[in-house]
Amino acid sequence: MPRAVHILALGIFAMVTSEFVVAGLMPQMAAGLGATIPQIGYLITAFAAAMALGGPVLTVVLMRTPPRTALMCLFAIFLGGNLLAATATGYGVMVVARILTGVASQAFFGVALALCAQLTRPQVRGRAIAVVMNGLMLGTLLGMPLSTLVGERFGWRAAFWAISALAVVAALCTLVGVPKLDRAAEEGNFRRELGVFRSPKLWWVLLTSTLIIGATFSAFSYFNPILTEVSGFQATTVPLLLVAYGAATVVGNTVVGRLADRNPVAVMLVGLVLNAAFLTGFALLAHLSVPAVAFMLGIGLVGVTMNPAMITRVHRTANARPLVNTVHSSFITFGVMIGSWGGGVAIEHFGLRSPLWLGAGLAVLGGLTLLPDLRRTAPKTAQPDDRQNVEPVTA
Repeated sequence: MPRAVHILALGIFAMVTSEFVVAGLMPQMAAGLGATIPQIGYLITAFAAAMALGGPVLTVVLMRTPPRTALMCLFAIFLGGNLLAATATGYGVMVVARILTGVASQAFFGVALALCAQLTRPQVRGRAIAVVMNGLMLGTLLGMPLSTLVGERFGWRAAFWAISALAVVAALCTLVGVPKLDRAAEEGNFRRELGVFRSPKLWWVLLTSTLIIGATFSAFSYFNPILTEVSGFQATTVPLLLVAYGAATVVGNTVVGRLADRNPVAVMLVGLVLNAAFLTGFALLAHLSVPAVAFMLGIGLVGVTMNPAMITRVHRTANARPLVNTVHSSFITFGVMIGSWGGGVAIEHFGLRSPLWLGAGLAVLGGLTLLPDLRRTAPKTAQPDDRQNVEPVTA
């Protein structure tokens, strides 16, 4: 595995840590900015909306820029957003800061995954994607708890300063450790990149990814109140349980990455069936602490860990270029938004177990979207378009 693939994971770790930092420091930020808790919550929505809508636009702007140069530009925008957040004098400034970081983060995902495809052979691309996406899993496992700890000890602004420092380190590693690849051969292909979106199959594939992530986040978004108010855990215990959940996502991501190259559709189907079973079990037995934890960890193993298989499937359906990756990431973000919003609406009408039932339903729908692909007997290992864009690099 090329060293550069691990460096890309470090960059994504920084982006994900910034994405989650607000969730862990809501009371402190509300007091410091003279805002309410719901207003701070809207910062998360602003970040997600910026990712989903602004990320593809920025990717198009950088389309003809060499990959490493594009990554450095995105680091600069991301760093500027975090520095603005660290020095924000009011709520409006913080909104602007979160929009900047959200747009840069989404575009970074797209460019990083495209570069990962250029650096590795198609036969091991699923494993490489899993390495890059470990930055996402570790951001959930370590990034959020550490940024929350820094914010609680030294003030919420210190958390943004720490993320800024992490971004600088990741940018320097990228500058030194990521090879400079020439993208001159891809210039002028904007119409071709847009052309792949004429395929109904691609939109169907993107819908599957949205449902997979929506199923998981309808539950994950409300683990805290479910574990405390239904399962009976103390509030001080929940962070430890969430760390265990994060560790399960790292394990699951590694396993899925090794299997995704063979048959991503089969991997996703098994993951969705298991996730539906775990979500249903959690909904039925949430009042019992041991089964509740077991099912929560099961969701961690087969939920967001489907990312390597999802990405591999998208690459084989369309291509591995930045625009496709960024749009795919936007559909994943839509899944986060749908799951968290739908779970909240469900709680208002049906109680705290309802997001788990919603997640199980979304997982079943996701499985149904895979049925057309299951009729195929021999999945392709690489598309001709992919081979044209792979530049072998030795580690």
